[in-house]
Amino acid sequence: MTIRNWSENILFSSAPIHEPQTVEQLQEIVRASRKVRVLGARHSFNDAAAIDAQVDVDGTQQVDEEASAAYISLEHLDAPLAFDFKRGTVTCNAGITYGELCVSMNSEGAALHNTASLPHITVAGACSTGTHGSGDGNGNLATAVVGLEIVTADGELKSLTLEEDREVFEGSVVSLGGLGIVTRMTLAMEPAYLMQQYVYEDMPAAELYENFDEIMSGAYSVSLFPDWQGGVVNQVWFKHRTGLSSGRNGEGATELEPVDLGLPAELYGAKAASTHVHPVPDFSADGLTLQMGMPGPWHDRLHHFQIDSTPASGDELQTEYFVPRAHAVPALRAVEGLRDRFSSMLWISEIRSVAADRLWLSQSYGTPTIGIHFSWKKSWPAVREVMPLVEEALAPFEVRPHWGKLFSMSPRQVQAAYPKMEDFRELLRTTDPDGKFRNGYLDRFVFG
Repeated sequence: MTIRNWSENILFSSAPIHEPQTVEQLQEIVRASRKVRVLGARHSFNDAAAIDAQVDVDGTQQVDEEASAAYISLEHLDAPLAFDFKRGTVTCNAGITYGELCVSMNSEGAALHNTASLPHITVAGACSTGTHGSGDGNGNLATAVVGLEIVTADGELKSLTLEEDREVFEGSVVSLGGLGIVTRMTLAMEPAYLMQQYVYEDMPAAELYENFDEIMSGAYSVSLFPDWQGGVVNQVWFKHRTGLSSGRNGEGATELEPVDLGLPAELYGAKAASTHVHPVPDFSADGLTLQMGMPGPWHDRLHHFQIDSTPASGDELQTEYFVPRAHAVPALRAVEGLRDRFSSMLWISEIRSVAADRLWLSQSYGTPTIGIHFSWKKSWPAVREVMPLVEEALAPFEVRPHWGKLFSMSPRQVQAAYPKMEDFRELLRTTDPDGKFRNGYLDRFVFG
């Protein structure tokens, strides 16, 4: 059986893909295998999920598997949702997608503090790579995790909680799949809430740089979409949280009236969009979450894409870099200085803010950050050429790459960006001494 990742630049083959329905079945598979990795939504653009890989001349990463290796899919694992309204938590199958989880939570009048832009990615995959969402006051998706169940290398089931195992727990949530197979995750939840989304177009870059903090804090979640050309930010998306849902903390909220937020027709030189728009010019806005201030449940606005219309594959390659919030403006200016080098190969960029956290391998460990995302047209030779230029421009600003996207930074650079890297390395050695869950990616960027 041959499968590829979302962007089809990584080819997974040879090793069997197991779909256990019980934890006991999963434990047996782990015990019997010498190498194990989990395949979730396969939205990673590098070989983080592969058992082993090498890069072909055309950029497709061909996977070279070995005997007694196994891939695991958690999609069918019997782990129904468990709500604990007294503690304010929900426990879920780690392989559930955010779209599936959010719909179920909202039906119970519950919500998450943050979501990613795509609802089809899995909870475990997003959290294990520090995937983030947006919002000055919002930690990345992994900061909602307060409990983990993990099948370790010897096939045993281990439980960790933030409350009882804080230090080890903070090293285990963003783990790149290196500690074992996460079977269940317990997430902090809150009462369901309503949101309204507004878009402004053509904000002068000079206004953004002059008023960066005010703009990024102008809503619960803010996304900037520049193509770096013409001295403007093409679009600015403001996602406003406008109150709790009606009914039983959200259940039964069928008629939603917009809240007049008093937003001006022009904001920092940008004009309010007159219709629903897609970040990439000439792309249809069909399938995006509704804009124009139309009210809706939290999960129908925090995602960029509607839950029932996510793309099945992507004709793009992605890179993303994080810099401390204090360096945001000079870092963005540095990227803008490269605009002539990538004008023909970029679909669009997205800039978002993420609150600081204490998770060892989180890109926002110890500092609030700005994520600078690039969606490139699918030409590996062109992307391979431009990545080092972007990384060199961002190097003075304590840059950290997204664990699940393409980058060319050296292992030494990556490791130096994380103060707790040696602690994480030792945690892997202790938890998985024979390297059952290690792969080429971890060997390069953790063990070097």
